[in-house]
Amino acid sequence: MPQAKKYITALFGSIAVLFSTPALASSFLSTINQINGLPEVSIGGASVMEADYVFWGNNWKWAGFETKLGVIAPSQYQVDGASRSLHLDMKTSVRKTSPNELTWDFDFNALASNSDVIGGGIRFRFNLTSFGGLLGEPEQLNGNRGWAWGRKGGTRIEMRFDPPVAKVYFERNQKNEIRVFFYSEAIPRGQLHHLAKLTLSSDISIAPSVAEIFGREDFKSWPTNILNWPIAPWTISPVDLSFLNKSEIPAGKRGFLRAENDKLIFGDGTTARFWGTNLAAWALFGMPRRDDVKVQAHRLSQLGFNLVRFTHHNSPWVNPNIFGDKNRPSNGGLDEAMLERLDWWIKCLEDEGIYVWLDLHVQRQLKESDNISYFSEISKGRPTADLKGYNYINQSIQEAMQRFNTAYVTHKNVYTGVAYKDDPGIATILITNENDVTNHFGNLLLPNQNVPEHNKIYMAEAAKFAATYQLPPGKTWRSWESGPSKIFLNDLEERFDGAMIRDLRNDGIKVPIVTTSTWGANPLSSLPALTSGDMIDVHAYSEVGELRNDPAYAATLVDWMAMGQVVDKPLSVSEWNISPFPAPDRHSIPLYVAGTASLQGWDSLLQFAYSQQALTGSGSPNNWNAFNDPALIATLPAAALLYRRGDVREATTQYVFAPTQDQLFNQGISAANSAGLRMAAEMGKLSIALPATPELPWLKAGRIPENAKVISDPNASLLASGAKSIVSDTGELARNWDDGIYTISTPRTQAATGFIGRRQIALPDVEINVATRSASVAVQSLDDKPINGARRILISLGARSVPSPGNKMPFHSEPVIGQLEIRAPAGLKLYRQHGISAENVEIPSTYKNGRYRIDLTPAIASYWMMLK
Repeated sequence: MPQAKKYITALFGSIAVLFSTPALASSFLSTINQINGLPEVSIGGASVMEADYVFWGNNWKWAGFETKLGVIAPSQYQVDGASRSLHLDMKTSVRKTSPNELTWDFDFNALASNSDVIGGGIRFRFNLTSFGGLLGEPEQLNGNRGWAWGRKGGTRIEMRFDPPVAKVYFERNQKNEIRVFFYSEAIPRGQLHHLAKLTLSSDISIAPSVAEIFGREDFKSWPTNILNWPIAPWTISPVDLSFLNKSEIPAGKRGFLRAENDKLIFGDGTTARFWGTNLAAWALFGMPRRDDVKVQAHRLSQLGFNLVRFTHHNSPWVNPNIFGDKNRPSNGGLDEAMLERLDWWIKCLEDEGIYVWLDLHVQRQLKESDNISYFSEISKGRPTADLKGYNYINQSIQEAMQRFNTAYVTHKNVYTGVAYKDDPGIATILITNENDVTNHFGNLLLPNQNVPEHNKIYMAEAAKFAATYQLPPGKTWRSWESGPSKIFLNDLEERFDGAMIRDLRNDGIKVPIVTTSTWGANPLSSLPALTSGDMIDVHAYSEVGELRNDPAYAATLVDWMAMGQVVDKPLSVSEWNISPFPAPDRHSIPLYVAGTASLQGWDSLLQFAYSQQALTGSGSPNNWNAFNDPALIATLPAAALLYRRGDVREATTQYVFAPTQDQLFNQGISAANSAGLRMAAEMGKLSIALPATPELPWLKAGRIPENAKVISDPNASLLASGAKSIVSDTGELARNWDDGIYTISTPRTQAATGFIGRRQIALPDVEINVATRSASVAVQSLDDKPINGARRILISLGARSVPSPGNKMPFHSEPVIGQLEIRAPAGLKLYRQHGISAENVEIPSTYKNGRYRIDLTPAIASYWMMLK
């Protein structure tokens, strides 16, 4: 499951064409959070300060606080909030009261008295790691009136409350978090009012909200038929790229996949390149009609996918799942009826030339009847227990996982007659999803976690490792710290992985095995254990406005991907997406991911997810369901075409970061704090050469490729100071973060995405002039000739799509309005692809001086057109 990610402001440089007083690029910006309306400060996309609401009932029981932001007028907002468990409502107005001041009027209404509660208010978090040197430490204002951060006469932020609030304090005396409580120890019935003012120094500009930047047009006037609503949009593909899979039918015909250096190779020697997606949960089990599965498998092929990952097959929130009804007394046995549904999916996908990735463990819940040692410790009084983290030291959990694995991979598909282990159409096996002990779940084993038997095993292993390699025993068990603990935890994880891999190979698995993924802001110190698998896997999630992230300050999702490319190891990204839903610029991300993946030579990219819903109807809008989302379907096929066809050339410049042992394990290096690595990932090809480590005899020194540019300081800039854009060494990819625009310029694919509205974008054969602020335009040859000589040309558009009120179907999709010129041979006609009806309708265009001029109007009512 993708990690939950809170939106952190990545706004937004200068938008000179939209606002009369723009901020300078990569200057400090303040805005309000698009969900909760609280202040944020950022620079170049990097969070400086952020805030959210926090409320607790008695004994620190989380009370929750839901919010919704509305834009009343420019720089004027209304926030509605509520904690249902505390019977507390809030209405807050926010407004810009001067060029350097924002004001909040908080009005709370407690519908009942609560005398035995912790209370709550606002949590402010400060990025002292990156900005403490510049701003110093935050300080509390006297008399519970708020806080200030910064130096007098320099950059400074002050948040002052009137009247004084109930309590202001540093959480655990740590200066990176201040809590401002409106209520403390009791919430009396009735109303409460506070005025708050955020005062900023003159070098911090106030930026518009996300809604204002993307435009406040009335979405209810936008078309709802972009995906042929209501004519079965879940069965019709607006484009047909199934020709990409024609030579692969049936999937597996080329023999078993294998990892060879940093590439994936089929048995016949052909190099594999996978553009994939995920089928999860009810999408796997909620389709009893075989014809529905066949239709979806064909649609997946038409959309350009050639790999599908099966995940959340054993998650407890899915009922039924691979174990059948979740109320069965044990999760030990697999359900034949549910296996049959997976069998049919596999059969239908392989018949379309689509390969399958199988997860083994995702979120399986153990039960007492599974005979797990010390079960009561990890179940905490509940009937089930999550195994993550504990599996690395609890032998009985490992054995339970192995029993599941054997039953799963040796199951014979009832439709193909071939066991999963013997099926070359199954391309990859993942042992355990988002379950590392090196950065996330090691903390579950500590002395303060009330798991005495597990802690006893953990502490004994840590002491033994420390004694063997003469490491300080007092440091080796401290999982939350960099240093010796990261070496020990990698060894602990590798031991488990090695046992699981040996068992799977004994079961007959022949294809690449992935252990787990690097995810959730893992540092590079989590990579060594992952090398025990055949491929390194990454999960990476984007946030709104990432095309505007200045690499000098902030990472994008492709930077997190790039940090997983270990020298001589293939790289997969089995989950990528953007949040929060519905992110207004999600149409941009497929092109950005595909372009970068091609430049880097990555092997396997899978969007999360095609669906978590049963694909028997139109479904509901959701961040994890691309199948019915016009904004994602808008550009996913274009991205598939350019990536799978290799339209973007692989970089010729090889950058290698070769950390020392001290850097790798002691410094917490990641995409978040490595400007030089972020720049290298968009300029050339970036790889990580891990160091030989005496305490990890299984970890071999990474090979430094010949002529590679070796990076020793990951934070040293590769660009000139004040740079506003970056261009790949091939010259085919460019990102201007000052404008928020990404372009792709190759003979067969030319595209622009981001804030392209009201700008003229000239590519070799394509000229784009659109008024839509945030949009995507991709023009691609379909007959393997350059665009200027092609006789079949696909045009893909993309813009915002928002659900109907109440988060209901159908989506309302913003038209891309403007003009498009394409240099191509004479004699072609322009057709709309699957607009209001399933028929392709001719659209007027003009041809002059070797160029087609196309007027993009709302009447087109489609994101896809074809010149042919």
